[in-house]
This record gives sequence, C-alpha cells and structure tokens, in this order.
Amino acid sequence: MNMPNEFMPLEFLISALVTLLVVVDPVGLTPAFLSVTGTLPAKLRHQVALRACLIAGAIMIGTAVIGDWLLRQLGITLPAFRIAGGLLLFAVAFEMVLGLRLERSSKDAEQAVEEHWHHMAAFPLAIPLMAGPGAITATILLAGQAAYRPQWLAVLLFVIIVVMAACMASFAAAGRIGKLLGVTGNVVLTRLLGVILAALAVQYVVDGVRAAFAA
Repeated sequence: MNMPNEFMPLEFLISALVTLLVVVDPVGLTPAFLSVTGTLPAKLRHQVALRACLIAGAIMIGTAVIGDWLLRQLGITLPAFRIAGGLLLFAVAFEMVLGLRLERSSKDAEQAVEEHWHHMAAFPLAIPLMAGPGAITATILLAGQAAYRPQWLAVLLFVIIVVMAACMASFAAAGRIGKLLGVTGNVVLTRLLGVILAALAVQYVVDGVRAAFAA
C-alpha cells in the first residue's frame, strides 16, 4: 500500500525537471548570452557564464529552501516579483534595441571590461534572465509541493543543479553560434532579441498586475 509513496519522488523529479527546463529555457537563453557578452574574449565569456550559473543556482536553491517563508515574513507577493522582474528586463531590452549596450561596450577599454564582467554575470544574466520571476515562482511552487520533506527537497535541489548545468552547456556553445552569425548577424540578433525581451517584460508586468488585482 505504501509503494505509490515510494515512487512519488520520481514523479516529482520528472515534474520539477520539465517545469524548470521550460521556464528557465537554457537553449533560449543562448542568444541573450551572446548579445550581452558578445564583445568579451572567449575566456572571460566562459567565466561570466560560470559565474552567472553559480549566482542563478544559488538564488534558486535559496528560494527552494527559504523562499516561501521569506516572502511571508516580508509581506511580498508573487505578483510583485513579476512586476519588478518585468521592469528590470524592460530596461535591458531598451538598451539592446537602441544599441546602447553595444556602443558602451565598444567604448570601454580592456580594464573597464575586466572590472564590469562580475556585474554582467549577476545582472542581467543571472537576474532576471535565468533566475527571473518565472523561475523563482516555479521554484517556490515546487518547494510548496515538496512540503519541506527532506527527500523531495533534495530532488528539487538536484533538478536546479541539472538545469544550471544545461545553461552552462548552452552558453559554452554560444561562441560557435556567434561565429556563424558574424558581426551583422549579432547586431540584427541583438535588436530582434531586444524587441522580444521588451514584449516578455511587458507580459511579466501585465501578469503581475492582473494577479495583484485578482487577489
């Protein structure tokens, strides 16, 4: 009679893996990673990718462990997360569409690049592109489904690590994609991605406002 409960962690594993892979979308993040880090040397780009994955993974693991409790303590709602994340993402999209990011990167000296790559990994890559409102929301919901059972929570943490590894693999292939696209292709991709990110940002805000008024 207890056998179904024994297999529940496996079902939870599949559910959590599919959910976070779809929400984070490691393959879909590759063009964004290229747009943000396109002017960096390959070695520095790899360091940015690793740092971004570590930061995003730490945020999602922290969210899985204490996210729901922390939100309740601070009185912050999930719709508020969506609105804030959407506004941050729109700021990034605005720079991409107008080419401000590329212009600033081209004017920066090598020293400036060395100083700012740490910030680039944290924002906008780790937050809000990787560990954005959708990923944080999904992680909190999955942690609630785990109901603080150690075995289930361990499964969720494992899934987060797997998703971050998938992101790292996608970022590692970004350089080859960049060479195929060339300079013109990268510029066009940056503008196009900026428009898509702007639409996604607006959608985050709209969903957040709707959820806030529906509550």
